[in-house]
Amino acid sequence: MKIGVPRALVVLIAALFSGYLVVLALYEIEVPRDPVPVYAALVLFVAATTISLLPMGPGRMPVWMAALNLAVVVSMCMLVTSQVDLARPGGIGYATWHIAAVGSLMTITSTRRRHIFAWFGIGFLIIQTSIWAGPAGALSLGVVGSTTWVAVSHILSNALAKASRDAQRFAIAEREATDWHAAQDAHVHERQFRLGQTSAMALAMLRQIQESGGDLTEEQRIECTHLEGAIRDEIRGRKLLNDAVRDEVMLARRRGATVTLLDEGGLDDLSDHELERVLNRLALAIHESSADKVIARTVPEGSDVAVTVVGLRSSGDAESVALGQESSEEDEVDLWLEIPRIATTP
Repeated sequence: MKIGVPRALVVLIAALFSGYLVVLALYEIEVPRDPVPVYAALVLFVAATTISLLPMGPGRMPVWMAALNLAVVVSMCMLVTSQVDLARPGGIGYATWHIAAVGSLMTITSTRRRHIFAWFGIGFLIIQTSIWAGPAGALSLGVVGSTTWVAVSHILSNALAKASRDAQRFAIAEREATDWHAAQDAHVHERQFRLGQTSAMALAMLRQIQESGGDLTEEQRIECTHLEGAIRDEIRGRKLLNDAVRDEVMLARRRGATVTLLDEGGLDDLSDHELERVLNRLALAIHESSADKVIARTVPEGSDVAVTVVGLRSSGDAESVALGQESSEEDEVDLWLEIPRIATTP
């Protein structure tokens, strides 16, 4: 975000004022003893002003351009004052146009954020004019006005730069606040969705517990264990769950299998259509497997695989399997499946 006067307007005003100074110089061209040095000063001034106002490059003036403007200032002062006689009968009129020209060129330099070069130029103008016309003469010839232009330009340039930086900081803070608010909304939505899923799964069993006063049959206790696993899936499985996967996981647990679903954030980049395809394939794999232990895990983004599914058939006793103990070295791989992130054509 940028704050300030449009660059085209600034360039137009500076060009018009510089042109006005050229007209003044030409109007009084008979005042100098020799007009050739004055013409040379005019050419230097027009060239430096044109280069400085060209609508190209960065907002801040390059160092070489600022140095060129400073050299032009020194040259103009020496060329014009060498040919103008302050004691000339009839006065000198606008023959000291170079003082305003220096102020104009250094104001442009300061506006384009090369303040040190601008103040060096004004400093040279003050010293050279004071030596040439005396301190009182320098004041009467307009040196104060040129100095004031550069001072105002310096102040305004710094103020606009600070305002621009503040605006950028405010824009960044606004984006961060918006992102934070969106993240909080997403968290709230996620919590509400998970609570809704948990309530839908556990409500019937909770009513049975209430009606029986906590005196459950063995079958009901086992079903409570399955429901606990389903609730855990809602926390750890996240995007690995849809209705088909929930149904197949519950069926697998009821037949005695141990099912673990781990969503580690690898599915966030999938579209709804691709995600549904992956989950339906996972549900089919669980349905077709007769393994005692099934582990489904997401794969980080950047891989061609979205989900890996491993089914292990335990050679241990049935009690260990039912308790979900760690697999032994004798476990056999019953299922190994990598579900691709993007559907492949047969």
